[in-house]
Order: sequence, then C-alpha cells, then structure tokens
Amino acid sequence: MSNSDRVVLVLGGAGTVGSGIVKALLDKGFKVAVISRDSSRLERLQSFVSPVTKDNLTTTVGNVGSEEGAEQAKQALLKAVGKVTDIVSSLGFSWWQGGPPHTQSLKDLDWVIETLLFSTFVSWKAFFPLVRDDTNCTYSFITGGAGEKLLMPGTGFLTVGAASTLAFCQVLREEYPEVPCKLNQVKINTGVATPERMAPGYLNHLDLGEAVATLVERRNTSHSVFTVNCPADLKTVLLERNL
Repeated sequence: MSNSDRVVLVLGGAGTVGSGIVKALLDKGFKVAVISRDSSRLERLQSFVSPVTKDNLTTTVGNVGSEEGAEQAKQALLKAVGKVTDIVSSLGFSWWQGGPPHTQSLKDLDWVIETLLFSTFVSWKAFFPLVRDDTNCTYSFITGGAGEKLLMPGTGFLTVGAASTLAFCQVLREEYPEVPCKLNQVKINTGVATPERMAPGYLNHLDLGEAVATLVERRNTSHSVFTVNCPADLKTVLLERNL
C-alpha cells in the first residue's frame, strides 16, 4: 500500500505538535484527516500546509473528547474519506502552571485529567477499531515526559495528567501484545515549538513532524517507545533505530 493510498487521522492535528506532523505526512504523499472543535484552528492549518498538498487534507469540526462526540466525528470522517489506515494521537496541551496542589480545586484537576487522559482514551476507543486488525495499519501516541517528574514549582497537575497518559499507553501495549496494528509511542522530554518560538534544546515542530511521519511510513516496528530528549534524538532514536 503506497502512501497515496493511506489515510492518516491526526488527533490534535491543529496544535503545535500536530500541525508539524500533518504537514510532514502531506509532504510524503499521505492523505490526512484532522478533527477539531475549533473551526478557526482548522482554517489556520489549511493555510499552513503546502499549497500543492492542500487537496489531500480533510478537516472536520467535531469533539473527540466525549464518547458521543467521538462517534459522531468518526461517522462524519468516514463519510468524507471512506477509510482510515493510520492514526496519530497528539492530544492535550504541553504546558500548565496553575500553582501548587493546595491552591487548586477538584474542578482544576478534573479539567487537566479530562484534557490529557480522557480525550486520549475516548478517541482511542472510538478510532482504534478502524485499524486494529490490519498489519498494514498503525496507531502512534505522542506523549510528554512531564509525567515522570515535576518540571518546576506550580506544574504538579501537569505531571499528574501526563503520568496518567503514559500509564494508559503502557496498559495498551501490555493488554494488546499481539494486536496486528503497529502500536507505538513517541515520548518527548523537551519543549516543542514553531520556528519563530524556538528556545535552546527545543524541537522544531517541523523536524518532529518529519520524524513521526517517517515512523508511520515505515511500519516496521510495534509496541515500542521512542524517547526523544533533544533535537539530535530525532535522528538517532526515531529515524536510525527505525530503519
């Protein structure tokens, strides 16, 4: 199956990390679909990708954070593109610094968990059946390393939310050890930014997108975790290890 025959659903594709992945996939000849609650973000995404690949991008307004919304989005997506062969899940947010736990409410914690974990679970439950039983299909999670340590004072709930997502990905690898679909995780232990907002040690979202697109394209590994600590790791961990 050539890239032009594959349809990649990028969950979170309108965000900073996701947009880099979407552009790289389109540049490699894939058809790409993106679902977002925010139509203006989808319009910005359409303006961001290469003009020559724009026709291969399908955008749908929908909410994959609720079971009903995810099911509705799935039906609308399938009606528009016919099939999905690959899924990249890059949901949630990369930063939160609301303060130490004693200053926060249950509502604050619930919002963080809902954004980072619940949306990842609900969308996986809705879309995984589309690719689960095919060895030519892939499902790749993009996660952050914030779940392994407190990044700085006041970011505790980010750690809790990110840790729950890391645990969920581990559960999937161990609960479904022989699933035909290629199930992988890219864990990013540094910041990701657009070229104009880069900081020392950060990953350019375009470079990260190219590396993730290569992982999806090759389909030669499964149940693996690729840990990226710095820009150089994109080549050594994702590209060379995955040859």
